[in-house]
Amino acid sequence: MRKRILINEGWRFIRQDVDKAELETCQDEHWNEVNLPHTWNAADGANGYEYYQGACWYRRTVALDSSDQGKKVYIEFAGANSIADVYVNGRHAGRHKGGYSAFRFDITEDVVFGAKNAIAVKVDNTVVDDVYPQKADFTFYGGIYREVSLLIANPVHFDAMDDGSNGIYIVQQEVSREKASLSIKARLVNDSDEARKVRLWAEIADADRNPVTYAAKEVVLAAGELRTETLSCVIDRPNLWHGRRNPYLYQANVSLTSFNDTVDELAIPFGVRYFHVDPEKGFFLNGEHLPLRGVSRHQDRKDKGWAISEQDQVEDMELIKEIGATSIRLAHYQHSQFFYDLCDREGMVVWAEIPFISIMSQNELEGVNAKQQMLELIKQNFNHPSIIFWGIQNEIQIGGERPEVRRLVKELNELTKQEDPTRLTTMANVLFVDEKDEFNRMTDAVAYNKYYGWYHGKTEDFDPWLDKFHAINPDRPLCISEYGVEGIVQYHSSAPKVKDYSEEYHALYHEVAWRIFEKKPFLWATYVWNMFDFGANIRDEGGVKGRNNKGLVTYDRRIKKDAFYMYKAHWSEEKFVHLTSKRFVDRAEESIRVKAYSNCEEVTLYVNGERLQTISGGERIFVFEDVMLAEGLNEIRAEARDNGAIYQDIARFNKAEEPNPSYEAPVVDKGEEASNWFELPDMGAEEPEELVITDEVFSTRCTFKELYENKEAEAILTTYFGADFRDRPTYAMTQGFTIDMLATMAPEHFTDKLIYALNRELTRIHRNRL
Repeated sequence: MRKRILINEGWRFIRQDVDKAELETCQDEHWNEVNLPHTWNAADGANGYEYYQGACWYRRTVALDSSDQGKKVYIEFAGANSIADVYVNGRHAGRHKGGYSAFRFDITEDVVFGAKNAIAVKVDNTVVDDVYPQKADFTFYGGIYREVSLLIANPVHFDAMDDGSNGIYIVQQEVSREKASLSIKARLVNDSDEARKVRLWAEIADADRNPVTYAAKEVVLAAGELRTETLSCVIDRPNLWHGRRNPYLYQANVSLTSFNDTVDELAIPFGVRYFHVDPEKGFFLNGEHLPLRGVSRHQDRKDKGWAISEQDQVEDMELIKEIGATSIRLAHYQHSQFFYDLCDREGMVVWAEIPFISIMSQNELEGVNAKQQMLELIKQNFNHPSIIFWGIQNEIQIGGERPEVRRLVKELNELTKQEDPTRLTTMANVLFVDEKDEFNRMTDAVAYNKYYGWYHGKTEDFDPWLDKFHAINPDRPLCISEYGVEGIVQYHSSAPKVKDYSEEYHALYHEVAWRIFEKKPFLWATYVWNMFDFGANIRDEGGVKGRNNKGLVTYDRRIKKDAFYMYKAHWSEEKFVHLTSKRFVDRAEESIRVKAYSNCEEVTLYVNGERLQTISGGERIFVFEDVMLAEGLNEIRAEARDNGAIYQDIARFNKAEEPNPSYEAPVVDKGEEASNWFELPDMGAEEPEELVITDEVFSTRCTFKELYENKEAEAILTTYFGADFRDRPTYAMTQGFTIDMLATMAPEHFTDKLIYALNRELTRIHRNRL
């Protein structure tokens, strides 16, 4: 039987590239001692400054039992970012490109049984041309940040070298309430020197491990043969996996036996279900409408980066469950097997995706690595019932209009449907993709990342845009894959407005957005960006460096922002009441507005022990106007009632002489869109005139990258945008934008007069003049 040996402890690590570190003779006594999971960017990955990106080394020795002589030995990495070179006893076992999927190397010929073996791993998180992601708005933490193990198997075994998968795929060919027809595809390997006759067994057990059905066949494997065999079986009247209501899991016990010996065996949990998306009515699971009330998740957390524990992941899931979510977008890369298992057990509908994000490589135009990561994502996660959607790109249009990008998106969709025709494909378009663009028809369902009410426009603009898209594309299933604003719990306002970074605007935005979304039945899902604050080293927002603060929960998971409870009131069945703005303690007003979120029928407010008012049927948001404050500290208590049960929450506000200056974010343009990437000039009173713009000249239709590559155009942009525009951290994310694209995002800044002035000068430059 196969056995797995975890080798997470006792590694030595050095944060630099060391010559000949792969050799057994390398002197590593002075290196740091670390245990896995580990990242070298735990401290500098979310502080807003340069973080270390480069090659680092890990080393340790492993003793192999002499009794395992003659067996196969594989080394397995659950995740190492982003290029890993593995050496065993000084010999190169292999290289893996991509920081998020599992990978294995066959090291049978490299190890010595009955002795200690030296393992050395070089990991490099430098961004290179042929590995994704190229650019993204999150920190690329380096290290071996998931577990490492040795897999020891008999020469006849289930294939361990099939893109990091376990070699077994449970294909749900036909599922209904009456029956589930399954095909179990198993990749069998005979690495011995002679033919072997084995029996392939598959026994399906229910959640209590009682046998339900089985299938078997005799197989003769030639020496050195790799073969795929298929077993078919049927579960009558199956217990369907039905999201959070019934996340029922069967178990497939798949084994290879030879006479009385079991030579290999795997136990695979799985669930059976069927689903579809209707462009008018949304998502359906097992024939029933299921609103996908979703949140997005990044895997990092404060002081740990990506090197998180299983307990950390359980805590994330508990918070997601508490809010009442039914779906998770696991962005923007493959997450851990442990978390996908959690999603299976907890009934979360999952959107899983690869890091083909923002920008396609400028030189590697076939998308080899993107396709490889897609294959790994699908094969390693094929048996998870929670995964319904495969995501093939996120905002890849940021890199500009390129025919090779369109081609690769189509090819990724074709590859995904070929590898797994049982699930749906989707993708997240950047906000400026036109409603009529063919990007909206490349996958089974489509989604947009939209930031009305933050980067451009106002939150209410979601309403007409959603109706407009649906009117133009009535047959296309639509989702909002990202929406959100920055919310920093230190900042507060009685009159919240865009870009004040206050907890109050953060909550108000989500109130308005959700009120719009819940009235659009054609939306197949919506995903809050983000469930948790996360590391994004290029950012400097509201006085906080190195983080994206759009989460409903803080980076350290200690504080649930008010918006968390807004969604809990709408999504969760767990009764509660929550008073908002409790961190907004010092109040300079005579009277204040008090707001409570609750999923109870009525809420009563008490001020300093005196009953003030009862509000019934508040539609989850209960607002008490003109609440007078006494001198000093005031206790506000909200009491909610539901079916005889009482729930309460308490806030304390201090009546202050002056506003507390610490509640103000250090930004000067509160009330304007958060387009702080640009500082644009006042164009005065000159009225635009009509200009003739052809393809032979430069114009605002060109990308920033194209314009900056021409010296004359560069001089014009410097005049209008400043000499430091390309030095800003966010330029890498916008070089594929055209100026016209930005004008649609922020028309108040990119006025007609500015666009005219730019075109008047740019159109004087012919494209063939450098």
